[in-house]
Amino acid sequence: MVSESGAAQSKRADARRNKETLLDAAAKVFVASGVDAPVRDIAREAGVGLGTIYRHFPTRADLVIAVYRHQVEACAEAGPALLTSSATPYAALRDWINLFVDFLVTKHGLASVLRSDSAGFESLHSYFLDRLLPVCAELFDAAAAAGEVRSDLTAYELMRGVGNLCVGAEGDDRYDALRLVDVLVSGLRLLPD
Repeated sequence: MVSESGAAQSKRADARRNKETLLDAAAKVFVASGVDAPVRDIAREAGVGLGTIYRHFPTRADLVIAVYRHQVEACAEAGPALLTSSATPYAALRDWINLFVDFLVTKHGLASVLRSDSAGFESLHSYFLDRLLPVCAELFDAAAAAGEVRSDLTAYELMRGVGNLCVGAEGDDRYDALRLVDVLVSGLRLLPD
């Protein structure tokens, strides 16, 4: 027999998973169709009704901010996991940068919606840097310490360079930000003597 506290914990875990599924679906729809995509498309992708979305996120801005924070957290949590599971620190850095690029392409669309609230946007941008810069630094420093990448750059410079390569990627089928970022990350690699 399940105790009341066990049932409540299970219900909270289910609600958290459902919300994450909804946020993942929203991010996917935003990447494919932009942040102005109909909410019904997000509901369809998540396999939920419109009421479920509006119950969690009464406004589009609420949904956009939640997707942004959800993606920042997923990217932040991926770094340490990649560092322990990848064959080399460079492989972990490369894989993390690919996740970061996926996030950035979504983020630029989200940012355009959030710019109307400059204080809120600045707060989210600070949150983004506070969460992701240490993760990138950990990965970059590990790869540099292993002698796999050049060490005359900083994690901030790397993130900024990747970010600049991603600007304008959405909506231009002729531009592949991931491919150009791969060229940048490959350029970090130190070749054996």
